[in-house]
Amino acid sequence: MTERDLFLPVAAQPSVETLVEGARLGEDLGYDTAWLPETWGRDAVTTLTCIARETDEIGVGTSIMPVYSRSPALIGQTATTLQEVSEGRFRLGLGPSGPLVIENWHGVEFGNPLRRTRETVEIVKRVLSGEPVEYDGEIFDLEGFRLRCDPPDPVPAVDTAGMGPKAVELAGRFADGWHALLLTREGLRDRLEDFDRGTELGDRDRSEQRVSLSLTCCVLEDAEEAKRLVRQHVAFYVGGMGSYYRDNLARQGHEAAANEIYDRWQDGDTDGAMAALSDDLLERLAVWGTPETARERFERFTGIDGVAAVSVSFPRAADIDQIRSTMRALAPE
Repeated sequence: MTERDLFLPVAAQPSVETLVEGARLGEDLGYDTAWLPETWGRDAVTTLTCIARETDEIGVGTSIMPVYSRSPALIGQTATTLQEVSEGRFRLGLGPSGPLVIENWHGVEFGNPLRRTRETVEIVKRVLSGEPVEYDGEIFDLEGFRLRCDPPDPVPAVDTAGMGPKAVELAGRFADGWHALLLTREGLRDRLEDFDRGTELGDRDRSEQRVSLSLTCCVLEDAEEAKRLVRQHVAFYVGGMGSYYRDNLARQGHEAAANEIYDRWQDGDTDGAMAALSDDLLERLAVWGTPETARERFERFTGIDGVAAVSVSFPRAADIDQIRSTMRALAPE
């Protein structure tokens, strides 16, 4: 049975307590894991610590923590601590993010993201084992580090996010799971083939790896407003968050729409970018509607062979009431 996760909103939240309340509501509604991204605003580590302290059963995880903004050893220490604080409920999600975020916001060169992600995963797993870290890689050369506390028990899983074939193959080869985003059902199946190929290359046990799909959702009594919020969100990512999301959509057979959305958004024509995202394509990528109609749309994404969980995510412009409405409408039955 496909698990149902919760992707906590990173934007438009008035306080850490609001995010904690959201996670508590998710726990009450039966969601399996509460994921928190780290982009701008509040950092994921402090916030997840608060959530872990105020919940009892729901899993907690980062989706994603960028591999450029912290050293691999520090990420390992952080995962160790969050596993302790959550009493074994933590799962670490990592990813390179993109040059817009890494270079413009963090001032770090966005070089060789696949290699950096691989080496970070390998070093983090070594840290989590409690053994001395001796590592000679292309990017990192480490020696002498070892946890000065007991290693986490159980050891938290380490997932990676990625959109291109090589990034997803890397996830299958070196990570314990893959976080998928902004994919149609057909596009997801193509990338699952890449993940499975990586699993074979890494001689991994596929049954122990977890693939989760983040799905933008908005459920309101006003279906048109829900659709507008979802459309604005998808257009923003394709058009305004660098070229990775544009290329990801083009790779799935929607090159003309992807380029038009991107070009119009870059030219400041946000209305035109949103208009370039047809209802048909939007329905392939996201879920919206009234409580009566949205669940049917959501169920189209569950039960996909090879996907362990689908995360209910929210439009960036949705307010707290709209987020809570969506959570309740799509909660596990």
